[in-house]
Amino acid sequence: MRGRLITAASLGVLGLIWIGQGLGLLRSSSFMTDEPFWAAVGAVFVVAGVLLAVSAWRRSRPGA
Repeated sequence: MRGRLITAASLGVLGLIWIGQGLGLLRSSSFMTDEPFWAAVGAVFVVAGVLLAVSAWRRSRPGA
């Protein structure tokens, strides 16, 4: 379970960073800055992270 939660948190954080870069909220010299494609990819990563965390939580409950 711990591995799934770490992976879920990593996906979520990475997704939020990519959303910020894609929307131009996080400025850098990266090719990802101001590119909406990366905001969309980031959103997919955040959703995947949430789904993985929910899956891990459900598996860890007794009687589930």
